Amino acid sequence: MKKKQDAAIKSFHEGTNERSYDLLGLHRSASGFVFRVWAPHAEQVYVVGDFNEWTTRDPLFRISDGGVWEAELPLGRVKPGQNYKYQIVSKGAKYYKSDPFGTCMETVPGTATVVEDTERYAWRDDGWLEYRKQTVSKPHGKPLNIYQVHLGSWKKHEDGSSYSYCEMASELAPYVKQMGYTHIELLPVMEQGGGNPWETRISSYFAPASRYGTPKDFMRFIDSMHEAGVGVILDWVPAYFSKDEHGLCEFDGVALYEYESPERMEYGGGEHARRFDVSRSEVVSFLISNAMFWIERYHADGICVRSVSSVIYLDYGKQEGEWTPNIYGDNRCLEAIRFFRQLNRSVKENYPDVLMIAEESTSWQGVTNLSGYSGLGFDLKWNVGWTRDALCYCGMDPIYRKYHHEKMTFSMIHAFAEKYVLPLSYSDGMCETSGIQNQIFGDYWQKFATHRALIGFLMTHPGKKLSFMGNEIGQFRGWDPLEQVEWNLLDYVSHARFQHYVSELNHLYLETPAFWEADDSWDGFQWIDPDNREQSILSYRRLDVKGGEVIVVINFTPVVREDFLLGVPYAGVYEEILSSDEIRFGGSGVVNKKDIFTAGRSWNCLPYSLRLTLPPLGMTVLRCKRKRSLNST
Repeated sequence: MKKKQDAAIKSFHEGTNERSYDLLGLHRSASGFVFRVWAPHAEQVYVVGDFNEWTTRDPLFRISDGGVWEAELPLGRVKPGQNYKYQIVSKGAKYYKSDPFGTCMETVPGTATVVEDTERYAWRDDGWLEYRKQTVSKPHGKPLNIYQVHLGSWKKHEDGSSYSYCEMASELAPYVKQMGYTHIELLPVMEQGGGNPWETRISSYFAPASRYGTPKDFMRFIDSMHEAGVGVILDWVPAYFSKDEHGLCEFDGVALYEYESPERMEYGGGEHARRFDVSRSEVVSFLISNAMFWIERYHADGICVRSVSSVIYLDYGKQEGEWTPNIYGDNRCLEAIRFFRQLNRSVKENYPDVLMIAEESTSWQGVTNLSGYSGLGFDLKWNVGWTRDALCYCGMDPIYRKYHHEKMTFSMIHAFAEKYVLPLSYSDGMCETSGIQNQIFGDYWQKFATHRALIGFLMTHPGKKLSFMGNEIGQFRGWDPLEQVEWNLLDYVSHARFQHYVSELNHLYLETPAFWEADDSWDGFQWIDPDNREQSILSYRRLDVKGGEVIVVINFTPVVREDFLLGVPYAGVYEEILSSDEIRFGGSGVVNKKDIFTAGRSWNCLPYSLRLTLPPLGMTVLRCKRKRSLNST
């Protein structure tokens, strides 16, 4: 046992311990409870808590040269539900800190660590985990449609209090299934130090937020989502350690961060957070262990790593000449590259069916591969450029859109350089005080119509999908973490019909392999006409691996296009399978109800053509119902 512990301590100091939570933190032993903490600069460490009247009668003893401290208290003294902290004496000062590896936290504004009930939770999701292995390991793509949720503000009680984990599960799981989402992505659920439910001043990376319930309640929440067939992706913010009095930044009196410049604060975690120092081996062990912890203990189906950009550059946001270049002459942080490579390798070697997603907003090459010295090895990267271009375009008066047509076509130039997620998140291109609906140009009807076209472009464009809560009901107000989604809007016909449209479109996406089977290569996408800027119309084909296909045409002007000529690859009969302008979706009812027969005339470099009526500010989705010839491009 001693050899095993020594090996764990050695690998922790070397930065290779992927499960350092088995070593550090509070653990039950045969004779009592063992407390271990890493405090390399401490002169003395005490564990203080309810079990010793918060006095220093229980010192820890240094058991490694690298600064691991340990104490064991006998059974009977320490009981589940009791609070504790570490008192750290360093350079003549005293610091009271929660346990960095604590798995249960006091409810805010309290910041103490809680002794967790050691009884194990009985998971019920064996079937889901087996399904996850089978589906993720298959060679062709699978649909991925993520609903991004903040637990504290999705729904609230009438008195303004948040739903608990159990209450959320009973409503969120059926809603997500009904709406056609495959996964939820939870904004950080790690227990946070501030009173604001959205502050990322994290006290413990290993404890789910106690404001919504116990750790076992969170396990039940994830179990319920898995039972409903919904995957759970956790937002993870490893880039910044809290600098408040309870945080990890100066845990033992010495900083664990690299910078605290105004630029770093602006582009990173704000004035209360500092970027972690990945040159410290113990910090690497801590962070990789934390990701593994959420996957192993809480059965997370994916980790979305936030603020990647602020880590991988030596001084993100500064101009050339304002930073000291690395040995290659650029501003890439080589330690961060090694860290992300190690993180992704560790996860994939143990859990190849768990998604690793990077929220990275720059033109960094190789985020989703390991080639070259800059490859990071993620499964997916957020395509923030697509988001900003699309929202900018839809915010313009349609009169001027033809002068900015490239904003809607540029994404295809680099669409397959990485494996992408297309995000309509609260944080990328969306105004903090204004939802998508309010940023779109036009009167009330035009806003809804353009929003339907935009969502249609999202769901039919190559790449996986992500949409923030409230987008699906056409919420005008931006996200407020202290207020719930404006569900009362569904009392209005326009919002209710918009929600119905999103649900129908989501389910069409799930049921149509052409939208997702080959969405990471040109095998799954072909332009019909990317250059119709004069009419602000996009048309393209989406193809699956067996040759099945659908055709998408989107009109971004408020003009009905009668007798519109569209090139198609096959002779035969086509049908419209969805129009965003259907009356049941809140549209004007401009649809192609009857079968559409091809003409012999070639058009758009394709051998045949159709004549359609295109709705104003609308999307039309077609498929060949009956082929008369197998000629193709």
